[in-house]
Amino acid sequence: MLEQLFNFSFLDRAATFSVPDILAALLVSFALGLFIFFVYSKTFRGVMHSSSFGISLIAMDLITTLVILAVSSNLITSLGMVGALSIVRFRTVVKEPLDLVYLFWSITVGIIVGVGLIPLAVIGSVVIGVMLFIFVNRKTSDSPYVVVISCSGEQAENQAVSVVKAATKKHVLKAKSVTRDGVELTLEVRLKESSSAFVNALTAVQGVHNATLVSYNGDYYM
Repeated sequence: MLEQLFNFSFLDRAATFSVPDILAALLVSFALGLFIFFVYSKTFRGVMHSSSFGISLIAMDLITTLVILAVSSNLITSLGMVGALSIVRFRTVVKEPLDLVYLFWSITVGIIVGVGLIPLAVIGSVVIGVMLFIFVNRKTSDSPYVVVISCSGEQAENQAVSVVKAATKKHVLKAKSVTRDGVELTLEVRLKESSSAFVNALTAVQGVHNATLVSYNGDYYM
């Protein structure tokens, strides 16, 4: 009776993978996760990148590999894993669209390594990394800006708009606020020349109290 009571047959079914196979899969997944973290740190477009997000990429790669190894062992495990993961809800907001690329890349590598297609994971990661290095780090001189101009009246507004037309390739009026003290204009512009010269030309206009130029990449809302 005691032997039958403590005879857990599911342990025999779970021991499908050998320890060297598991360690090899995790080692390859960890190496590719480090490569993804390296590409993320080199292509981050801000001043300081989030180290916790980079570590999350590595951990997500390893966890996904473990999940795929467990799912591929037998049908019962796969059904249970799907049911368990279906109740998980993620509430973290991803502000940078490129971060979604790294998240999906890390998960995909974990899946591919988990099913044993290691050459596909390595070659695909190298190609994706080179592509991100080329396109994300590419510098462009045609950068968008948002300029906020405070004027004392309609005449100063017209002169400021004339300076904007002469110094920009393209400009779009985003907002106009009129008060008793004057007028405030918010425009999206693409400059022809130096940004400092453009701001100096605006502040030199009689009736313009101040001009503020902000680098714009879609994250700022005026």
